[in-house]
Amino acid sequence: MIKIIFSILTLYVFSALTLADEELENEAVKLLQAYLKVDTISPPGNESRAVDFLAKIFDEEGIEYDSAESAPTRGNIWARIKGGDKPALILLHHSDVVPANEEYWDFDPLSGEIVDGYIQGRGALDMKGLGISHLANFLKLHRSNKSLNRDIIYIAAADEESGGKYGMGWLVENRPEAFEGAELLLNEGGSGFRSKDGIGFSIEVTQKIPVWLRLNSVDQPGHGSSPRTTSSVSRIVEALNIIWNSPFDPRIIPEVDRVFSDRSEGLEEPFKSKYKDIKNMIQDPIFMKELQEFSPSSHALTRNTCSLTRMNGGVKINVVPPTAWAEIDCRILPDNKPEEFIGQIEDLIKDTGVEVEPLMLGFPGSSPTNSELYLAIEDFISTNYPGSKLSPSVSTGFTDSRFSRGIGIASYGFNTYIYEGNESSGIHGNNERIHEDRYRQSVSDLSIILEKVVYD
Repeated sequence: MIKIIFSILTLYVFSALTLADEELENEAVKLLQAYLKVDTISPPGNESRAVDFLAKIFDEEGIEYDSAESAPTRGNIWARIKGGDKPALILLHHSDVVPANEEYWDFDPLSGEIVDGYIQGRGALDMKGLGISHLANFLKLHRSNKSLNRDIIYIAAADEESGGKYGMGWLVENRPEAFEGAELLLNEGGSGFRSKDGIGFSIEVTQKIPVWLRLNSVDQPGHGSSPRTTSSVSRIVEALNIIWNSPFDPRIIPEVDRVFSDRSEGLEEPFKSKYKDIKNMIQDPIFMKELQEFSPSSHALTRNTCSLTRMNGGVKINVVPPTAWAEIDCRILPDNKPEEFIGQIEDLIKDTGVEVEPLMLGFPGSSPTNSELYLAIEDFISTNYPGSKLSPSVSTGFTDSRFSRGIGIASYGFNTYIYEGNESSGIHGNNERIHEDRYRQSVSDLSIILEKVVYD
């Protein structure tokens, strides 16, 4: 009889949990469909539309929030659920999405429709999907009436896709109260991926620091038929040529060494053993060229880099212009200081007469792998995905986490969503969509992680 009663109770608890998960997932799917219809394509942004969308939900739920525009239509919103004395946890996402050329899409980029098991629309993967996963769980915690051990903060920031000047960068400078008491943050940057060898998970703990620079030159203008010894354009070309032909020395920081070691496990020889021995292999110029061809993103982790991306010098073919400029996208390893790197660039091109103007500088910083949030994610994976591994990663790109790390908040890029095949190609690409069933699972999986962090 006792066994029968226990079995009935177990079945009841399991059924209740399953029903709760299903309700959470259903709400997340409906919210995501609606959110994808909100046009926040940047440029121009119009993230205030996202603020209106989220504010209405917070009003209906009775959740305290605040919002502010960093510029007309560039809205940001943050909400807080009060809890205990432990440091607050931030759930961060950016509400802007990149443009979508409808000519190359098979469906309306703002549709939000579910077709063939996928939720369709620009931002489904980057990153309205994760933003709604955060929101659904944020609402769940608010409705639970359970005592939380810490405040939970929900932030939807503008402008990440264009650098964060009107979003997280502006909030850190102008609305520090949004981050009050916070020491942990969850953002984009890592996820799961299913391959023939199983499921692997990555978590972004640091990233290369963006250093965007403009090179400016001034020289004597004149007629194109009578070239002088130098010109504004020739100076720019010379400076760019020096930078292009002066690659920075490779070196391996501990975080990158771990990345290569973890990546080696999924590779065939000869790259498998060479990835494991990356500290020594960077001294082999032949291998480094092979590495850049094999994986440009892996190669970029071995050194500071500069890409030549934009230039301008005149408006008429037969006029030598008085001024010219070029822009370069530099990314430096996270243990560097942007100011010192700029000094290296200035010294490199000092004889060209070209001036260096910083356009955007990131913040150095790495997040520890022993925080409560990191350990909760690690425990979740070992428990719920046995045989899988969590690998700390270093991003060659940047996210808004650089701003939060800049004010001392341990920030992690992690999404419980599990990619399959070439699905991630939809990020910034055509026909962006997210698999409904795997998205549902990711929402419930995030709930497990958050409960480990917010309940004693």
